[in-house]
Amino acid sequence: MNTTAIPEGFTPFTRSSPLLDLLGPIYARGQGLHLELGLLTDSRHANGRGTLHGGVLATLADVGMGYAMAFSSDPPQPLITASMTLDYLGAVQINEWLEVRLEHSRKGRQLAFAGVSLHVGERTVARASAVFAVPLS
Repeated sequence: MNTTAIPEGFTPFTRSSPLLDLLGPIYARGQGLHLELGLLTDSRHANGRGTLHGGVLATLADVGMGYAMAFSSDPPQPLITASMTLDYLGAVQINEWLEVRLEHSRKGRQLAFAGVSLHVGERTVARASAVFAVPLS
């Protein structure tokens, strides 16, 4: 895989925040429950060992789940991360393309649940799941 190319269908993610501006550019493909996020890792994302810092994986997992769930309804529904677990399954090298894909989701009146997998090519490097609070209107 050419790690310097942005895969087909990914465009700059238009929903941002000060943190995502620091990490990005973040890319997106699809919308709602089909939203995928992508990041071309670079030296800003490295830990002391020269691989991708686990906090970057955690941030992208949280953002991927939250935005996919929030924008799965019209109008979008604000969600607050209540808890998240993350399993690190492998290292990500700098200059690799990282993708976040929603695997499952369920939304109720007070809570929403989601899970994502994070991939470099065909290699799964992390899995995360989260519970989100649905604020009362």
